[in-house]
Amino acid sequence: MSNEERKYQKHKKIVRQRIFTAVMTIFILALLSVGLYYGARVVLAEYRKNQAISQSSAPKTAEDKVETESEDSALTDDWYIAADDEIEDDYADIPDISANTVSDSAISGASPEIEEKISAMSLEAKIASLFIITPEALTGVDVATAAGEATKQSLSANPVSGLVYFAQNINEPEQTKKMLKNTQDYAKELFGLPIFLGVDEEGGKVSRITSNEAFSTVSSPSMWELGLSENDDDSYLAGENTGKLLKEYGFNLDFAPVCDIVSSSENSAIGSRSFGSDPERVSSLSWLFASGLSDSGIVPCFKHYPGLGDTEEDTHLQTVSLKKSLSDLQKKELIPFENAALSGAEMIMAGHVSCPLVTGDDTPASLSEVMLSDILRNNLGYNGVIITDSFSMSAVKDNYTPEEAAKLAIKAGADIILMPSDFEASKNALISAVENGEISEERIDESLRRILSLRSKLSGP
Repeated sequence: MSNEERKYQKHKKIVRQRIFTAVMTIFILALLSVGLYYGARVVLAEYRKNQAISQSSAPKTAEDKVETESEDSALTDDWYIAADDEIEDDYADIPDISANTVSDSAISGASPEIEEKISAMSLEAKIASLFIITPEALTGVDVATAAGEATKQSLSANPVSGLVYFAQNINEPEQTKKMLKNTQDYAKELFGLPIFLGVDEEGGKVSRITSNEAFSTVSSPSMWELGLSENDDDSYLAGENTGKLLKEYGFNLDFAPVCDIVSSSENSAIGSRSFGSDPERVSSLSWLFASGLSDSGIVPCFKHYPGLGDTEEDTHLQTVSLKKSLSDLQKKELIPFENAALSGAEMIMAGHVSCPLVTGDDTPASLSEVMLSDILRNNLGYNGVIITDSFSMSAVKDNYTPEEAAKLAIKAGADIILMPSDFEASKNALISAVENGEISEERIDESLRRILSLRSKLSGP
């Protein structure tokens, strides 16, 4: 081989090596770019999820402190003790009903299995699944303390998505365990999915279990006391301990934490049930409490959107109005709910307070399309389950028939109606509304996707 041929072959080899090196460099750079892109998305999602926790530990500037002191000047650290005497146990004044940008963890779609279940359901079953009611409303007994064949037959006839229990249903540990286990076993046998078994266990005065001496459990601190604690971890531990306790007896849903920001010492409906008067602190501590519940296998329910802390009336007893603009709400009341929505909350409870400066009328938030669909869903980006507060409260039952309230709630964007004053009338009104085209069946299916997706994640004791 001549010298020129050798030089030519050597040149070709060098060219091939350079081409290979260039190709590999481009390939590696492409891989790094993709990795950085998805890594940034993961970091951003994690940052949003932990934002509330980091806020609670961040030191306040002098300007922040002055602003907080100014807002809270009418409050003292112990005013809530006096207000506590006026706070009724949540729903305690309601008579028995015997006749009756979003985190990936938020519920944003339904699996093929859930879609299959929905398509196989009758209209009657679909509508029944939009309710959580008391065991008395389900079975017709005066006071339910056990679950037997009557419960199974009632669930078969009315496949509701859940039951809510009160002090009258919870006598002692073994009775409670057996009642809830039987109920859940029936539900799984009938539906192939667990149902919500819920309770109000907030700590402090609103505690169905820790306030019962038969359970020999340590009383949980109120959320106000947790707000006064210098250790924010106390809120997580309180949620975790509450969750473990509820899980032991068979509950899977806690109507807590309370996200209302108390701004008035005249507020008797919330009082010590709130973490305090600072929006950012209420936001971070409510998320910590909810995280403790969730880590213990309990679904937390953030309440009472859009906030009852700056009112003096009680929706249990009467109509309550919050005279604030949307801009005002965004600066205070909505902060904990926006954080919950962005962090992936699975359930938010809509309260019955009206916001006339936002909606233009006195329609309660729980029945308002503006408050539920336009603001909570579209503005705050919430994809989880919206449940109403109890429809047995005077703010609703004194101003709307059971039929009217049920239809307005679903049209507004609510997914679950809690404790209608007349379950049968409410259910039948919704069935008729779908049959006559007033409400589309797709609208019902939309709620069912969220409800059944969440129910499919529930686990046993």
